[in-house]
Amino acid sequence: MAQQQVAGFIGLGAMGGALARRLAGAGVMLHVYDPDPARVEAMTALGAIGHGSVGEVADSAATVYACLPSAEASLEVARAASAGKALRLYVETSTIGRGALQAIARELEAGGVQVVDAPVSGGPRGADAGTLSIIASGCAEALAELRPQLGLLGKNVFEVGAEPGMAQMMKLVNNLISAANMASAYEALVLGAKAGLDPDQMVEIINVSTGRNSATVDKIPKSVLTGSFDYGASIRTIHKDVSLGLKEAEALQVPMWVGQNVRQVWEFALTQGGADLDFTALIRYMEAWTGVEVRSRRGGAQA
Repeated sequence: MAQQQVAGFIGLGAMGGALARRLAGAGVMLHVYDPDPARVEAMTALGAIGHGSVGEVADSAATVYACLPSAEASLEVARAASAGKALRLYVETSTIGRGALQAIARELEAGGVQVVDAPVSGGPRGADAGTLSIIASGCAEALAELRPQLGLLGKNVFEVGAEPGMAQMMKLVNNLISAANMASAYEALVLGAKAGLDPDQMVEIINVSTGRNSATVDKIPKSVLTGSFDYGASIRTIHKDVSLGLKEAEALQVPMWVGQNVRQVWEFALTQGGADLDFTALIRYMEAWTGVEVRSRRGGAQA
């Protein structure tokens, strides 16, 4: 089997699991590991080969993907993979910040392993549908080798240079905007609902007007108006990404007046025990302050 049809995957949570399913569904033979045996079992049911450690995956596949919840976890896993007998190309799909990615690249490249920085945007739903945006940076040879598999994972693949961490920077720029869009949209819709406006009609009007953004077009119709709050990423994850973006801004001496306030909104939800709630559930804290809910009055699922 050609090497491009074989890959390893480490981290099978909501996002990593969706990415792995996408690769497996496209015919890539996957060697997988996750500390949760149930996640590994779910992938083996799809034809993947389960392993008991990170090292076993890196001994079995020349290309290994990682999708992990924190910079600390990513660094630990990369170090464990670095001695893999088969490993030649390591693909970090997590959002961990430029410094952590550069540390991984220094460590692995010293041992002859090429590193591609490839964070993704679009959430688990986008991964399942193959509509993700993937931002990649790495040496030309590594990007060329990886391009066919990235094309399986996402609809839009952007290459932003050879420097490790530049894809992380682009992802953080995007997520700072996305987090601000959500916070401002939730807040404004609660205001409108408190005044007596119909939530469905508000969203319809916004989406053909200047307030339109990814939250009003996608997240709010699917997971707020319906009351499902199941879009796929956690409040903890959004807070982490905003914090990473602000850390980069501080290092580059770029003032972030809006970004600082946005982080406070997401941080409030964390202090109230909402870390593991879906990020669309942030609106529930705003609703609680005002005694209204932004829900569909029409019945049935939203488009």
